[in-house]
Amino acid sequence: MIRKTVADVKEALQGVKDNMTFMVGGFGLCGIPENAIAELVQLNVKGITCISNNAGVDDFGLGLLLQKKQIKKMVSSYVGENDEFERQMLSGELEVELTPQGTLAEKCRAAQCGFPAFYTPAGYGTEVAEGKETREFNGKMYVLEEAAQADFAFVKAWKGDEAGNLIFKGTARNFNAAMSGAAKITVAEVEELLPAGSLNPNEIHIPGIFVQRIFQGKDYEKRIEQRTVRTKE
Repeated sequence: MIRKTVADVKEALQGVKDNMTFMVGGFGLCGIPENAIAELVQLNVKGITCISNNAGVDDFGLGLLLQKKQIKKMVSSYVGENDEFERQMLSGELEVELTPQGTLAEKCRAAQCGFPAFYTPAGYGTEVAEGKETREFNGKMYVLEEAAQADFAFVKAWKGDEAGNLIFKGTARNFNAAMSGAAKITVAEVEELLPAGSLNPNEIHIPGIFVQRIFQGKDYEKRIEQRTVRTKE
């Protein structure tokens, strides 16, 4: 039986070095790999290129890496509620490659499928298309986008088994599914780790072949990016 479990997050992140490119799953603060991010902070790796939909908030998620100036470049589609992200971007301290959200997801999925590039109509005629090949198909113009390339993909799932099969819960599926298997090494942290064969095959979202390392995470905060409540009348 194939087993891809590792003891903890420290073992899961072995091989992480400065100046690497990481994919980090999640959407806002939904489904982010909290344990992996915390370990990256502890390792103090520098010069990171980070591929992620956004960069968390100032004191949580990828915002923790931004606070310590560990990220050199963000490839993302949304600045969000992160003031430090905005400050570093406007000051020129942080290189930011803003990418249409669907294009970003497809760049990850193309890498997952082994496709080197794909054509998309998103961004044609804007600065997104500058320096890129364009081509007409059936009377419509498209932009050639290359697949994402990364050393590690860090994803978070609800359940997983020892063989690396993953099940995501609700909207936490987001970028986690597309990034699984899209890097040289995919590290999955899960809330519940089960023996191989325990998951219903019909419920598995990502098969274990896309995962190299899996471990059971702990101490999840699951914060909400911005909470708005009605004032008491």
